[in-house]
Amino acid sequence: MSTRLLRRHRLNQSKDFDRLFRKSERSSDGIVTVLARRNGSEWSRLGMAISRKCAPRAVDRNRLKRIIRESFRHSRDQLQGLDLVVIGKRKRPLANSRDLAQSLEQHWLVVSERCKRC
Repeated sequence: MSTRLLRRHRLNQSKDFDRLFRKSERSSDGIVTVLARRNGSEWSRLGMAISRKCAPRAVDRNRLKRIIRESFRHSRDQLQGLDLVVIGKRKRPLANSRDLAQSLEQHWLVVSERCKRC
């Protein structure tokens, strides 16, 4: 398995984000919200919406994104065929790396189960 997040594993276009924001399965906690929907292909794609309100400093936003990408990369097999968007919660204290990784693992399980029924 490659360690890179290839272009085909990223949500790049606003129409893809809009489709997920309109209708998707959701999983949420105090740290992040994850939106998921079947994409009709064999690979999964990830998009992120980590705003300045979530993490005011760029270094903090980039750290959150690195953790999200790493968690996604490790869970790609169970998320096959899904488009995912991870949205950072506003005005919450920054989660440490371990809490965020555990939260994402739970979200991946929840949305993959919910999307099996779609």
